[in-house]
Amino acid sequence: MPTTFNHLLHVTPPFVPDGAEAMTMTIELPPGDPGTPPHRHSGPVFGYVLDGELLFELEGDPERVIRAGEAFWEPGGDVVHYQAGNALTDASTRFVVVMLGVPGEPMLTLVDETELHERRALRAPRPTTAAPTAAPAAADTGKG
Repeated sequence: MPTTFNHLLHVTPPFVPDGAEAMTMTIELPPGDPGTPPHRHSGPVFGYVLDGELLFELEGDPERVIRAGEAFWEPGGDVVHYQAGNALTDASTRFVVVMLGVPGEPMLTLVDETELHERRALRAPRPTTAAPTAAPAAADTGKG
């Protein structure tokens, strides 16, 4: 049987740090886990959901659900990553990420409440009653 390629995502990140360091990791979120509090990355991040459903929100974009088999990315830098939590309350969610970061800087930095308040106008409106919708698996939106 020949090798099969499945195109998941094609993007051009706005920047890649000079001399970038790369880190690849898997993350497993228990049922209902909200994930890491709001944060930013020093460089772009590319990910793929292996199992479950990831509730994902970047600054300026509405929250969305990324399902198993779908890829995502975020530009890093100044953009706040509000959510990467488990959208499921009855099953774990597992995903893999590849992060490119600035040498000598943390790959992930938490954003404090003061800064979140100062940037509140940059956050997309919060959902009211409807559940988040899924985005196309290979959306090239420029973020996430």
